[in-house]
Amino acid sequence: MTIFYHRNLPHIHPSGAIFFITFRLAGSLPIKVIEDLRKAFKDEQRLSDCFNGVKRQIERYRIQKKFFGRYDEWLDQMAHGPTWLRQAEIAQMVSDEIRRLDNSHYDLLAFCIMPNHVHLLVDLARFDDCALTGFPSRLSQVLHLLKGRTARYANQKLGRSGKFWHDESYDHFVRDEAELERILRYIINNPVKAGLVSDWQAWPYTYVVPQDLSCASDAEAVPQDLSCASDAIAVPQDESCDTEAEAVAVTQDLSCALEGGQS
Repeated sequence: MTIFYHRNLPHIHPSGAIFFITFRLAGSLPIKVIEDLRKAFKDEQRLSDCFNGVKRQIERYRIQKKFFGRYDEWLDQMAHGPTWLRQAEIAQMVSDEIRRLDNSHYDLLAFCIMPNHVHLLVDLARFDDCALTGFPSRLSQVLHLLKGRTARYANQKLGRSGKFWHDESYDHFVRDEAELERILRYIINNPVKAGLVSDWQAWPYTYVVPQDLSCASDAEAVPQDLSCASDAIAVPQDESCDTEAEAVAVTQDLSCALEGGQS
């Protein structure tokens, strides 16, 4: 079953899927950057309307890949807003909370805590959407718990009040094994790409479940550079769209992260 729910825009959460999620600190991107990205994204989406069916889906995946890359590159520059996750105590607390929810709310595959944003990869195959109270999907509950608890604790430690995380998160359900591998590699290499370390294993706030390292020949063989940041999001290998909902999901994954006009 696919779940639709709205905050500013719909999020599409198939039950039992693997999800790649990115959430960032409030104020971590300038409003002008968000507006420019959103405008360019929507302009290219409109151009994709000249295609039909499978070709349109493929083109919209290409556009999403491109703009997710731009979005994450802006965050990696850390040129605007807070970088509270640089503080070891705050980053460790977020790491501990991600791990605390493992096995009870999701199966954790990987995460990376950057100075101003977090990448998370979770498998919800063992966790259905039945018996949820007040939440439209398992993933929405997970993000509520994770962002809510960490925001309260972080604000206490920082002696501040107000928003800690930006309201909207980017979430994308993984379509196939090839895409899963690309996303996994993207997550663990983000600190290298951002110039924070030269070896992904040197970053203290990266985790990958041991068996998932089998996607490379060995741990050290994970590539240290990616040809394109946006390759994390891939065109489905079967070039098909099972439902109209999946076609809509192509356009909504990134739109949600750019929605709201807030920094």
